[in-house]
Amino acid sequence: MAEWLYEAGIGEARAALVEHGRILEARIELPGLRAGSVIAGRLRPERRVELDGGGEALLDAAPRGLSEGRPITVRITREAIPEPGRAKLAKAVATDEPPAPGPDLLERIRASGLPVRQLRAYEPDALEHAGWSEVLEEALTGEIAFPGGALRMAVTPAMTLFDVDGSLDAQALALAAAPAVARAIIRHDVAGSIGIDFPTLPDKAARGAVAEALDAALPKPFERTAVNGFGFLQIIRPRLRPSLPELLRADPPGAAARAELRRIERLPPPWTAPHIVPAAIHRRMAAHPGWREELTRRMGAAIRIEPDERDA
Repeated sequence: MAEWLYEAGIGEARAALVEHGRILEARIELPGLRAGSVIAGRLRPERRVELDGGGEALLDAAPRGLSEGRPITVRITREAIPEPGRAKLAKAVATDEPPAPGPDLLERIRASGLPVRQLRAYEPDALEHAGWSEVLEEALTGEIAFPGGALRMAVTPAMTLFDVDGSLDAQALALAAAPAVARAIIRHDVAGSIGIDFPTLPDKAARGAVAEALDAALPKPFERTAVNGFGFLQIIRPRLRPSLPELLRADPPGAAARAELRRIERLPPPWTAPHIVPAAIHRRMAAHPGWREELTRRMGAAIRIEPDERDA
């Protein structure tokens, strides 16, 4: 039976839905404003809401008669989405609900009704045994293999794109790729606008078979186009938060630093020798002193972490 594995990590929470030793879904949550949160703020120009405690959200529609600068309470319907150069603001709607935080990652996976196992650093590494590092590598590189071919996942401001490549004939390759794309979408929590570039299939019946294969593998809700004559299909899935690739690619040194802290936390004693890390990771750790403090608290000792001098 499938079960969720959950870790309250340093700087992030992480979870994976695992079945038969394989990760079906991988999730990372960073501190910040969560979807479903109800928070007070003030209306600013261009439907922006200045949120109490910091940050902004984009209001879906300003209530009639509410002028700029007036108090307003909103519910976050989509978290901020990181993008190169700037982030898309969180989206919100006006509400009369009392302020309250949205559900965190642990609450969301518990709500699935599936078993949840909370992991500890002194236990065998169940996440890694299921392929956690490989999933993170997929998210960072976009390279995803499947029997008979490979996908290349590219994140753009407009949509997430999947390019299909392989040595099979066009029809067989497209039919094999359809469920592989569906699994990748679920595994990496990809939502919003998604494009899939299948091999060109001039036959309408063949294109229909590929679309049906995708429908059978991708859980609802979603909307899609037909596969056009050039092999392209577009999907729209409801979006509440960034995908795993968006989170990791928005801050690779931060993601690497948190992953390194996870490895350090699992080191057996004694901890006399310094732990050497790349200079970029060391700088990111230094920018978040709370991470080192939490590591010391958890391990019961101050671990020496030093930059690799070869990076200087």
